[in-house]
Amino acid sequence: MDGLAVLGSKARLKTLRALTYGDRYLSELMEAVGMDGKTAAHHLDVLEEAGLVASYRRGRRRYFTLVRGVELTIRGSPNRRFMVQFPRSGGSGEAPASQEQDEGEREAS
Repeated sequence: MDGLAVLGSKARLKTLRALTYGDRYLSELMEAVGMDGKTAAHHLDVLEEAGLVASYRRGRRRYFTLVRGVELTIRGSPNRRFMVQFPRSGGSGEAPASQEQDEGEREAS
C-alpha cells in the first residue's frame, strides 16, 4: 500500500496521533480512537506493514509504538508537487520512503 493510501484513513490518522503521546496497548488505542478490536487490529497491521509503527509484547498485552514520522509536501504551480514521506529514523543514510504523485497521475486515478 502506498503512503497516500496508508494516510488516507481517518482511523489510521487518529491512531498515529494517539501514539504520539506514547506507547499504547490495543485496548487503550481502541478506546482512544473509538473502534472495535478487529478494526483497530486491521489499521495497526497496515501501519506496521508501512513501517510507521512497531509492536512488542509485555506479558499478555501487545503494545504499539510510533517508530517513524510522516512528512507531507504540497506545492502549487509552477513546481507542482504532492508527496508523502516516511523518513527513516536513526540517520542510516538511506533515502526516505516516499510516494509522489503529479497532476497527471491524480487525474488518471
